[in-house]
Amino acid sequence: MAMREAVAPDSQGPGREEETSALLFERVHYRHDPRWLLTLTPRLCLACALELLPEPGVALVRKKHVLSCFRDALVRHSSLVTQHVAQDQRVCIHFISILFELLCSVEDGSVADLCIEVLIQLVVQLKLEQTIHCLLDECHKKLCNMPSMRGSLATLTLLGKLLDAIPALADKLVMEHSNLMEHLLRGLVYPNEGVQASVCYVYGKLFSSPVAAEELSGHFREKLCSLFLSTLDSAQTKELQINCLGLLRQLLRYDLFVSMIMNKSALAESSENVEGPPRKSSLPLMLKKLLLSRDETLQVASAHCITAVLVHSPAKHAPAFIHADIPEFLFEHLSSSSEMLIWSIYNCLILLAEEPLFFSKCHTVYGIEAVVRSLQGSLKMNNAELHKQGLLLFAEILTRQPEEIKLFTNSAMCRDAGCALQEAVNSPILEVAAEAVKAASAFLRKDHQSSPPVQYKELQDLLKTMLGRCADLSEIPLNRRPLGHASNRDSEKAILRRGKFLLSTLEGFRNACRLALEFQSEPSAQQNPFTAPSAENEDTLGAFSEFLLSACDSLCIPMVMRHLEQATHPALMEVFISILHSLFVIVPHMKEKFSKKLAASSFIQLTLELKARFCRGVRHSTLNQVCSSFLCNMCLNLLSAPEKTGPLSQEEFSTVSEILQHGLPQISSRGSESLVFLSDQQYVEGAARQRQYGILLLFYLAYIHEDRFVSEAELFVAVQSFLLSLRKQGEQPPPSVVRACIYLLAVCQDKDEALDETVVTAMRTFLEGISDLHLVYNHHPLLLRLFLLYPELMSRFGHRVLELWFSWEESSYEELDNIPSAGQSTLPSSLATLFHILRSSPSILLILLDLVYSSPVDTARKVLIVLRTFLRRNEDVQVSGLIRGHFLLILQHLLVEHGTSPSEASGNLPLLLSLLSLVQLRNESEQELDSMAMKLLHQVSKLCGKCSPTDVDILQPSFNFLYWSLHQTTPGSQKRAAAVLLSSTALMELLEKILALTWAEVGSPGTALLCSAWLLTASCSAQQYSGSLQVHQALSVELDQVLNALSFPKKKALLLSAAILCFLRTALQQGFSSALVALVPSGPQLASVPEDTVLAPLGTSQVLSLVIRLQNLLVQKDPLLSQICVGCLEALLDYLHARSPDLALHVASQPWNRFLLFSLLDSGENSFLRPEILRLMTLFVRFQSSNIISHEEVGHVLQAAALADLSTLSSTTLQALHGFFLQVQSMGRPADPSTVQTLQASFEGLSSRVSSTHPPLQDVLCLEGVAISLSHFRD
Repeated sequence: MAMREAVAPDSQGPGREEETSALLFERVHYRHDPRWLLTLTPRLCLACALELLPEPGVALVRKKHVLSCFRDALVRHSSLVTQHVAQDQRVCIHFISILFELLCSVEDGSVADLCIEVLIQLVVQLKLEQTIHCLLDECHKKLCNMPSMRGSLATLTLLGKLLDAIPALADKLVMEHSNLMEHLLRGLVYPNEGVQASVCYVYGKLFSSPVAAEELSGHFREKLCSLFLSTLDSAQTKELQINCLGLLRQLLRYDLFVSMIMNKSALAESSENVEGPPRKSSLPLMLKKLLLSRDETLQVASAHCITAVLVHSPAKHAPAFIHADIPEFLFEHLSSSSEMLIWSIYNCLILLAEEPLFFSKCHTVYGIEAVVRSLQGSLKMNNAELHKQGLLLFAEILTRQPEEIKLFTNSAMCRDAGCALQEAVNSPILEVAAEAVKAASAFLRKDHQSSPPVQYKELQDLLKTMLGRCADLSEIPLNRRPLGHASNRDSEKAILRRGKFLLSTLEGFRNACRLALEFQSEPSAQQNPFTAPSAENEDTLGAFSEFLLSACDSLCIPMVMRHLEQATHPALMEVFISILHSLFVIVPHMKEKFSKKLAASSFIQLTLELKARFCRGVRHSTLNQVCSSFLCNMCLNLLSAPEKTGPLSQEEFSTVSEILQHGLPQISSRGSESLVFLSDQQYVEGAARQRQYGILLLFYLAYIHEDRFVSEAELFVAVQSFLLSLRKQGEQPPPSVVRACIYLLAVCQDKDEALDETVVTAMRTFLEGISDLHLVYNHHPLLLRLFLLYPELMSRFGHRVLELWFSWEESSYEELDNIPSAGQSTLPSSLATLFHILRSSPSILLILLDLVYSSPVDTARKVLIVLRTFLRRNEDVQVSGLIRGHFLLILQHLLVEHGTSPSEASGNLPLLLSLLSLVQLRNESEQELDSMAMKLLHQVSKLCGKCSPTDVDILQPSFNFLYWSLHQTTPGSQKRAAAVLLSSTALMELLEKILALTWAEVGSPGTALLCSAWLLTASCSAQQYSGSLQVHQALSVELDQVLNALSFPKKKALLLSAAILCFLRTALQQGFSSALVALVPSGPQLASVPEDTVLAPLGTSQVLSLVIRLQNLLVQKDPLLSQICVGCLEALLDYLHARSPDLALHVASQPWNRFLLFSLLDSGENSFLRPEILRLMTLFVRFQSSNIISHEEVGHVLQAAALADLSTLSSTTLQALHGFFLQVQSMGRPADPSTVQTLQASFEGLSSRVSSTHPPLQDVLCLEGVAISLSHFRD
């Protein structure tokens, strides 16, 4: 009989067509209920299938077709088919039994597979306990009744797949069919690897259930363990190997089975050298054999099993695998291109790295190159998990490698490792970059980098990459949108991730710092030994150390500060502070500069806040120690190289170091709490006092560097209380503490708030207990103000404080010395403070005056310039009497002690005299000289008389003072002053010597002193002549030399020519009859002609020569020189006119004078309105030199003068113009009436103008260092 599948002819009815299109067993179908017919395509009668499948006469292919159609229907329409099958439970069980019988009887593997598939799907879809039990019972019965395992493959396969489809069956199978395990053992020893593979598969599914595994533990220990290991060892087919490894993986999930298997393996290994039957293989050797196979699947499975064993206890089980040399083969397989295999090997090696034997056997030395190359290759793959595992393995090896076993045997391998880490750090995936940073941190270890030459450049590149990646991460803005708690949690997680990444980066940087520190003691690591001596090499330890400092300054510090704005982690800050601390030692030549920058960036405040927040009590003791050590070293560095105070002595440095070392670990209070502790006036014990000292030093250094993190007013009060407490207990604090107190009081004191008298007394007491004030001095304007503000301090310490002040001033103030008056430049703040103090207490000027005399020259020079500037800018402050009186005492003291040689008394005496000249210059003109002035005049003239011409520094300011004293007073006082000078024989002798040096070829004292000598001699001669004063010592001057000195003067000697002309004019005005000055010939005189007798001591040739020299000097067009030249020419013509009128007229009428006049007039429009030209024209009109200036030219001058704006002319010019008009009027010129009218009108206008003019406001001044009086040159 056969199953029919046909379509009837069209004549058949629709019902019949539907029936004949189905798969039917025709012989029996007619008696089947229609409900068993599936209304599906293809149509199938379940009842027909039940009768057809067990029928022996039906071809196997037909049965296979029916099963295939049923499977398709079951897959496509599972619910409908399941409903049909489940209509009658008996039919359902019968159907399962038929399918199982068919499975057990058929030999065709494809039909068996189809039966298994249909059975599994049907049981799973039905979800009926009875069907499942039915099938299990059938399997159990089949295996129990089978004398041999020869036909058990199908049953075992079905059982395995049923357990796979329904994992819960494992527990039932073990509980209810426990004797089935014995039959499974039979299959495991059956010499068919297919059967063995199926048994292993079933066991694998059973042991996948923890309950079943626990039930089977005894079975495994007593029977299965050895048998299974033997099966695994002898497996040849891939199917059996894979299923064995699958079972092994399930077994290795449980610590009990791992122990059993590894114990068996240990016993097998121990019997290797024992004679007897063939030894059993251990699990490590079995897995090693599979690892050596060329099948990737087996290699991956073997690696997974190794990992599964090691997970339970690497310390316990790793040695067995290491002794089996498995790490060697794992490293070899890292060259594979399989991501899964590499990932599996990474996992194995990570666990093996937990065992020290892994390193002592030098497996890492053998495999590190493979790890680096694998890491380089894996980074090119798009597998982040693989990247992380590889980096984790590398980090583990780098971290755990013993220092005595060098990991990198050459620098090239070390360089490759660094490059791989750089690439990994730059990964866009944060988790990968984080693992890379951890590995890089472990890489920065001395024993990893000690292969010469050390690759400092590559290390720098690695650190730059790490810091750059961290900086990029920290700059990514956080999403802080107000979306509720979820958004806040995301932000917190992001901050946490950044903090962890930053911590890892800082740990790496700290390791680099430790590396640099350790290499400092290694001569071979200082630089690349293979670099030529002449080559410039940046690959040195020094360059690397400076890079660390620069990178910390530019990257680490900003990143940490940015992170602190979001969160503060003690562990992170501990690493960060330790980095800063180590840099002091790594770059010792930069520690002071680095400390100053840190202090100026508020790191004292930051460190104290960390200690206050995290280190109270015994919390975070490591952080407390790191912060304390950092603060101590930074403070000592700051004190070792102070900017505006003296360095500590070795003894004081040791004292401060002890204070900080003992006190800082105990300080964990906030700023306000520290102020309260500092203000405590109860009895303070020794340890607490040391802590107070430490707090004060911290505040002091913070304030010096503008880190003012506590209130100035509160600190001001606290320091006062501290000083009073010290005084109350009778203690003398160290100088460094006194310095801190004084500085803090100075900078915190409010302008309107004064110190209590008891505090000032306490300060004085402490200061008197210190050997020298420089030990507590800080260069700061407010500290100077503090000492000078309180009389009790100023009287005792003012002199020394001002001396220290000027010695510390960096500026020499030379730029201020040439400013004539106030308001032309802004004073430095330090000087502004000092000037304010001087105005309120002018007596301090006496201290400054002492400093000018007693200080070193450079300091005295600064004081002098400051005094000059103060006197110029504060003319309303009357200090002349005060300064002159004190100066008189200094001068008297000097002359008593150094009367014979004043130049040896003090190098600063010239500066004092210069200041005295300035004070004299400030005096008002036409002022009577008082007794103080006369005494000073006497003492200065006496001082000059004791000097030699070479004492220029003393004589120049002295002569200036004497000259101004003669010209800056009333006529009566001038005569008295001149009498004082004339009474000094030594002074007159000195003047004679200096004048004679004017024409000396060698030994000239300088142009300025010569000028002063000639001017002073001329002034004394004029006063003696006019007042008929007594002469005690006359001066002899060679007339020929005087005249020769006027020939061809140098440009720089014009002032000297003017001074000599002043002297010569005076002599001419006196007719060479002065009792003080005798003009004598230079050598023996020749017989003179009669005409020269009346001109004596001049000769005609000398007169003409003098005129020519005056004309030459006038052509120089120097205003001051021109004035005196015209004055000298006037005196000469008067002298000649009195003795030889014809010669006077001859001199005045020389044609050269006209050329001279027009040369002077060729200086622009209205150039005739210059005083020297007007006086010269007046002279020519007076001597009727019409060939020099004609009547018409005089008229033109008058007309031009009448048209000029006389209000713009100076008083000197107006006086000269007035004299010109008077001279023209007295001579009766011109005769033309219109000219006469113009002259008269001009004269009236000029008279009114001249009568209202006043002499110049400033007649005396200093020109080229020489004191001059303009009226002396002009009149």
